[in-house]
Amino acid sequence: MSDFAQNVKQQADIVKIVEGYIRLRNAGGHRFKGLCPFHKEKTPSFNVNGGSQQFYYCFGCQASGDVFTFIEKIENVTFPEAVRTVAQKCGIPLPKQEFSSPEQAAEARQRAKLLDLHEAATVWFEEQLRGPEGALARDYLAGRGLLDEGIREFRIGYAPDGFNGLRDRLKSLTDDETLRASGLFNSKEQDDGSRGPIYDRFRKRIMFPIANEGGRVIAFTGRTVGSDEKAGPKYFNSPETPLYSKSHVLFNLDKAKSVIRQAGFALLVEGQMDCISVFLRGVQNVIATSGTAFTEQQVAILRRHTQNVVVNFDPDTAGANAAEKSIALLTEEGFTIRIVTLEGGLDPDRYVRERGVEAYTKAIREARPQADYLIERARAAFPGASAEQKVKAMNFLLPHIRRMPEKLARDQFAADAAQKLGIDSAVLREELRQAALKRRDRVEVRATTLSEVERVLLRALAVTDPDFEAGRRLAAEAVTSRASYFEHLAAYPAMQALAGRASRDPMEVVEAEAQRALLAEALLGEAKPPEEKEVRSAIQELEERSLEKRQRELRGLIAEAERRGDYAELAILTQRKLEIDKELRRIRSSGTQG
Repeated sequence: MSDFAQNVKQQADIVKIVEGYIRLRNAGGHRFKGLCPFHKEKTPSFNVNGGSQQFYYCFGCQASGDVFTFIEKIENVTFPEAVRTVAQKCGIPLPKQEFSSPEQAAEARQRAKLLDLHEAATVWFEEQLRGPEGALARDYLAGRGLLDEGIREFRIGYAPDGFNGLRDRLKSLTDDETLRASGLFNSKEQDDGSRGPIYDRFRKRIMFPIANEGGRVIAFTGRTVGSDEKAGPKYFNSPETPLYSKSHVLFNLDKAKSVIRQAGFALLVEGQMDCISVFLRGVQNVIATSGTAFTEQQVAILRRHTQNVVVNFDPDTAGANAAEKSIALLTEEGFTIRIVTLEGGLDPDRYVRERGVEAYTKAIREARPQADYLIERARAAFPGASAEQKVKAMNFLLPHIRRMPEKLARDQFAADAAQKLGIDSAVLREELRQAALKRRDRVEVRATTLSEVERVLLRALAVTDPDFEAGRRLAAEAVTSRASYFEHLAAYPAMQALAGRASRDPMEVVEAEAQRALLAEALLGEAKPPEEKEVRSAIQELEERSLEKRQRELRGLIAEAERRGDYAELAILTQRKLEIDKELRRIRSSGTQG
């Protein structure tokens, strides 16, 4: 342990630090008790010993350690981050940061300046809202049920209808280059290609500050109060800056994170007004996506605080689609998900204002598991009792089912879907079950023992027509050099034989009777060999399956490394998973473009 960490530990009172996260009661002397934050319990078994001992221990789950261990575990951070967190909570100045290069030092200085600019901008916007020009904005906020206390809580402000007000307020604080980098200003390109003078980006808009996890303002959302065409889009966000990347930020997480841990779940809503309205009425474990699609980075951030999410997006088509995308990402990372569907087609803001917070909390308690919600969506999208409609409904569900990391959960989802969709045919039920277990995206009901991938590859490998030689070579090279993609296929022995057949007749080189039958099945009824594009698509599908398998294996290894507290191994495994995630996105993107 470094001298600084040792100094922090000596000055820190573990009881006060822990009380920032859970409620403790004195159990005599320097010993305190409370409900353990690391496992669910009704009777307190979590003990914190202050005084000279300074450690915690849970008799329920055996979690134990010092003040740094507690912060590492509850905040899901590294040891150095835990030391910094405890130091800041104790008011201990951090040692001067050293930088590895002049560029890194310059970047840190710029970030500090940008944070100061955003704080100054927030103060100015707040002043304008209280002033004469903010009257219309105040009326709008009052109509949305926002009182002075709530406005102060979220530091809501107003950007007046002028081009230079904020610029004039901030220009004395820093140079033009930093002002341009802040995202608070615009400038027009001149005839000679240079940038013209800067002017205020946000005008005649209610300003909602966006904060990082530490509570520092890093960006804004501006909502117009005008209704004419010149007012522009209803919501207008800060651009990407050195401080702000919208895919890395969850609105209100700075206020909600401790409540999320206490409640055991996060409530995810679609818009900032939904989030603010719900929060101010007492449901404070709420976060929002700030009008953007949920991203992998946001999922990773949320995972530090909980793996249980209740999703309550707007009930319109856009909201339902956004909910499905969010469900897909959360499912892939092993979250437990429930979905709220509010009566009357209301959004959370309007519902909680019109029906009250008790009705809203009841709706949250009654939120449906994701399987029930998605099955109902499938039934609504593909009504009717025909086999064709049922197959379409199944294919709507399969992309969601295949994302589930746990085989048992996929099997259960498939069984529920078959029952609720009224699938009586044993063949259809088994197709759905097998597709779920094997993580396929589609069900194709056909009387065959071959998959479409096997059918395409066998036909390509059996090509004798020179016009289709490119596809044959592509398939043969893949079977030979990337055997791991094909080994699980029933027709793999036939493919191996065909890949090295040279000019021999395809049926002669496949010696095993069962394999010849598979080859015959692929060739019968197909007048034309597959195009090179079809072959490439089949190989790509197998490559994607192989990467997905490795992805699932890494998730298990990552969970085990987390359980052991092996952070070095965790870093290596996480990097490997990120590389595979990136490769999968590349493959899927190229497949979509193709």
